[in-house]
Amino acid sequence: MSSKRILIIDDEADIREATQICLEITGQWEVLKACNGPEGIAIAMAEIPDAILLDIMMPEMDGLTILKKLQENSKTREIPVIVLTAKAQSSEQRHFNQLNVSSVIAKPYDPMTLSDQISLVLKEQ
Repeated sequence: MSSKRILIIDDEADIREATQICLEITGQWEVLKACNGPEGIAIAMAEIPDAILLDIMMPEMDGLTILKKLQENSKTREIPVIVLTAKAQSSEQRHFNQLNVSSVIAKPYDPMTLSDQISLVLKEQ
């Protein structure tokens, strides 16, 4: 089985660490991590992961700006992006769907089921 690689872009170190541990244990993912938008975009361009978990609410460069930059880049536009957000009301969900994200996962999420959720999303792609 080939290795599955995922990039987590989140400004909160504890979220990155907890998510990494759960994805490695429950889904055998190879996890790449970035603490901000510029770092995440650079890693995505260099590594071309199988998916990106993207936090929306971040300082300096928010997730929507990161998403736009990923979608504008020919190297990264095909990478499925799964949005992690505390804003999961139906109006926000519709907005994210219009932005062509693969899925939206509401925070707080259950880290023990996250790998299964991601795998389901990627199978639907």
